[in-house]
Amino acid sequence: MKQIILDRIPFQPDRNQLIKRLHVDINSEDGARLMSMIEQAEGIGRPKAIYTLASIDSKDEDGVIVDGIRLSSYVMRVNFADINRVFPYVVTCGRELYEWAACLDDMLEQYWADIIMEQALAAALKYFYNHLENEYRLGKFKSMNPGSLEDWPISQQKQLFKIIGNVQESIGVELTDSCLMIPIKSTSGIVFQTESGFENCRLCPREDCPNRRVDYNPQLLDEKYKLNKK
Repeated sequence: MKQIILDRIPFQPDRNQLIKRLHVDINSEDGARLMSMIEQAEGIGRPKAIYTLASIDSKDEDGVIVDGIRLSSYVMRVNFADINRVFPYVVTCGRELYEWAACLDDMLEQYWADIIMEQALAAALKYFYNHLENEYRLGKFKSMNPGSLEDWPISQQKQLFKIIGNVQESIGVELTDSCLMIPIKSTSGIVFQTESGFENCRLCPREDCPNRRVDYNPQLLDEKYKLNKK
């Protein structure tokens, strides 16, 4: 198992995007407060990522064994049918921003901090994907995320963290009893090479999801994954 920690990820908040999204007049008192918070976040923000190059040991009817640990997902079994390596990962905005935001008392500033942490997570995720492409020349790749589909529940975070190893010690991300991550602005999953256009959203029937990237495709459940027939 080869574990890699990325803890020198550059982060510079996008001021123009924040001003536009938060509808703040830069020349107002609120504008001055927001600029002060952006400067603070830029000074302390340390987004991070950790991943491992893992081997697929075997595959059974409803799951796969990755580095000796079983992951229960029929979708994963189908997606990993023709590959023998994957990249389990955790990416985070960083404990530094999380603890900074936790000290804020003003509700408006808490909301602003939440959006700034979203930017830090997005920057870290982009850096991580670029790193994988540069290091391994993956070509086309996709990601599966525990909890995004009923077929791979969020409880499988525990197994994912075991595969990666020492996540909390390495980048400060811990799991709650309900398998949510702290800092909240963190994401986890498994990157895998594929020529398909796989997207979690195509298999997810949740309506009005703010993070939906593509339309739900119930036919795909039947035709490729056969989940509606299981």
